[in-house]
Formats: sequence, structure tokens, C-alpha cells
Amino acid sequence: MLVLLPPSEGKAASGRGAPLKPESLSLPGLAAARAAVLDELVELCAADEEKAREVLGLSEGLRGEVAKNAELRTAGTRPAREIYTGVLYDALDLASLDAAAKRRAGKSLLVFSGLWGAVRVGDRIPSYRCSMGVKLPGLGALGAYWRGPLAEVMPEVAGDGLVLDLRSSAYAAAWKPKGEVAQRTASVRVLHSQMVDGVEKRSVVSHFNKATKGRLVRDLLVSGARPKGPAELVGTLRDLGYVVEAEAPERSGRAWSLDVVVTEIH
Repeated sequence: MLVLLPPSEGKAASGRGAPLKPESLSLPGLAAARAAVLDELVELCAADEEKAREVLGLSEGLRGEVAKNAELRTAGTRPAREIYTGVLYDALDLASLDAAAKRRAGKSLLVFSGLWGAVRVGDRIPSYRCSMGVKLPGLGALGAYWRGPLAEVMPEVAGDGLVLDLRSSAYAAAWKPKGEVAQRTASVRVLHSQMVDGVEKRSVVSHFNKATKGRLVRDLLVSGARPKGPAELVGTLRDLGYVVEAEAPERSGRAWSLDVVVTEIH
């Protein structure tokens, strides 16, 4: 099983570990593309703080993120599982998993990134600020930039098992499974169900959407479940206590769509 995750907008501070070693990152087929983004991002942030803040879409209060980006090559690193924070990662709580579940996380979780393309949670990276929605002056929109490199490496990374896609739309656009890979891919949406004047109303609630996805991944890792495809995943999630509505694709070569329906927001 391969689980595709979005990064968190906010990130923990860089660690005290050795500086970035690009050659040590997973998915070495992305090395050249990563180097190009890193070069332009560091140069932009080191040369013109105001322009960098505008390009990165940062408020005045986040001005310090520009200086952080300018020092990406020399900053200390930490495993990606410690860098990414926020609602999804708080709910996932990788640090508290037992040893077996941590090993499963290291093999199955892949975090998409505007700077790195995609990394595994054990990859050591510095803290950075560069979302997939950024449009760099030289390379252009990162969502479009990454499509080519990711299309080259992701089919092999996906292997022959289930692909569980929990990415937000900006990151999902950077790589869309196709053909045979798509047929064993399931994307998940979390819906909040509530009764209003006797009528059920469903809505997407951003915060709880992320928290539920984090808990869902955690439950899969802890259980040791290994669903082989979307249909089996539906059964596994129901066994774990989730209310799941599944929609199989009408045509071959398309991903499955799963709705996880919740009635309480917490």
C-alpha cells in the first residue's frame, strides 16, 4: 500500500542534524528537478526579500520564512515525519506508533511537496516554505513543473499494490495516476453529516477532513491491514469502524472515489 499525503503549510523548525544531502532523498529520479527548484528558491530568497515574499504568498508576519529559505543548503535537517506538523500530522501522530507501525509508515507514506516533489517520512530535510501553488519566476507554476518528473518516477513507486490518495487538490494535480495504476487508486473525501430540519446535510469541513484522514492512516498502520485494492480497502475501513460510501469508476483506467462520512466533529 502506498499512501499519498499533502505536506503541512506550517512546519517544525529545522533540526540540529547535518545539512541537506540531496543524494540521500528517496525517489532519486527527482534529483535534477529538485535541484532546479532549490536553486531558484534559495537565489530568490537571498536576493530580494520583498519579491520572494510576494512570490511565496507570505504575509508580513511570515517574513522570516524568506530568510529560512535562503539558508536551505546549510540549515540542519530532521526526518520529514518531524518537519511536517498541522492537523493531519497531529492526528497521525507518527512518533507514538509502535515499532512495527513505524516501519510500515516508512515504507508506505509519501508526502508531496512544492520543493521536493515527494519525499518519504524518513527522508531528512530542512524546514522550508514553498507550496505547490507557488509560481517561481523562472520555473513557473510548480504544480505544472512537477508533472513531468513525477510522471516518470511515480508508476514504479506505486508498485503493484493499492494507492490511497489523501492529497489536497493542488498536490493531486502534480501527479494523477493513469491506466492500470489508476484502477487500484482510491481517493478519499471526508463529509460531515448532520440533520437540519429533518433533512440530512453533508459538507466538507477542512479541519476535520484533515484530522479524519490522519486518524484513518494511523488506524491502517496500527492494524497492519494490507488491502490489495480499493474494494478491499472499503471493507478494511468499515471493519475499523468508519462509515464509507464507495463509488467504483464507470470506466477502466479511473480511480475509485471514497466518501468517509462522520457525524461528530472533534
